[in-house]
Amino acid sequence: MGIPATQIRKGMVILHNGVLHRIVEFHHHTPGNLRAMVQAKMRNLKTGSTMENRFRSNEDVERVVLDDQEMTYLYNDSAGYHFMNTESYEQVSLSADDLGDMAGYLLPETIINVQFYEGSPIGIDIPAVVELTVIETEPEVKGATVSNVGKPAKLDTGITIQVPAFIKEGDKIRVDTTEGRYMERAK
Repeated sequence: MGIPATQIRKGMVILHNGVLHRIVEFHHHTPGNLRAMVQAKMRNLKTGSTMENRFRSNEDVERVVLDDQEMTYLYNDSAGYHFMNTESYEQVSLSADDLGDMAGYLLPETIINVQFYEGSPIGIDIPAVVELTVIETEPEVKGATVSNVGKPAKLDTGITIQVPAFIKEGDKIRVDTTEGRYMERAK
């Protein structure tokens, strides 16, 4: 379904150059006496990479409506990441390429939305913030404050992010999944 570029919103999925993209950020821009445009930062749903594109305000974009199904993440193996529908118990799997960076935020038994396009699973919609446990990091530095330089910490999903020096192994932390960064200790 075609819509004017001025109706682009964060979180919307569009078909751009034959590939599905999710709008991560957008900005309506009218420079002086020039024509209005929409600057959009988009995430490729196939590769997970982000790109920026400028749309003319009168340009039509192809909006895609995805079918979201609530599913439980079960496990991953060499065949991919396996999910089970919470109502029908039907199982589907997605490859690491399908998930991109989002695979690093999945814990078994987590309930998430799996997105389907034309009957096939194409990706997942994870929460903007997840709680993960630090399983490996350098020892806590006494007297460290939030403003001090960070240190790497390996989380229970296998990813490594930068955390403040006062974080220690076993701490539960909140992680921003859009930027892959530490937010705060979990309560």
